[in-house]
Amino acid sequence: MAFDEKLGDRIREALAEIKNVEEKKMMGGLTFMVNDKMCLGIVKDELMVRLDPEIHEAAIKRKGCRTMDFTKRPMKGFVFVSPDGIKNKNDFQYWVDVALEYNKNAKATKKKKSKKV
Repeated sequence: MAFDEKLGDRIREALAEIKNVEEKKMMGGLTFMVNDKMCLGIVKDELMVRLDPEIHEAAIKRKGCRTMDFTKRPMKGFVFVSPDGIKNKNDFQYWVDVALEYNKNAKATKKKKSKKV
C-alpha cells in the first residue's frame, strides 16, 4: 500500500530539529517514532496522530479528523486527519505539536522478545 510521500516530507521537515526520530514502515504506511514511541504516521494520504486520550473527543471535532480505526476497532488516543484537515501550515503544525506534546508523557510500546528456537 502506497503512502503520500509529500506528506512524509512535510513531517520530516517538521521534525528536523527533534532528536531521536526514527522512520518505520508499518501498517502499510510510514510511522515516525520519537524517543522510541509512535508519534505521527501516514496511512495512504492521511496523517496519523498519537495524542493524549484526554483530548481525543475535542480533537475529532476538528476539520478532517476522525478516530483511528485501522483495525476496524476505534482506538482512543489515535486519530487520522484527512488532507483537508492539514492543508494549511497552521493546521498541519497543530497536529505535529499535539503529537509531540503527548509524546513527552506517552509510554513506549513494550518490545516483544523474540522466541529462541
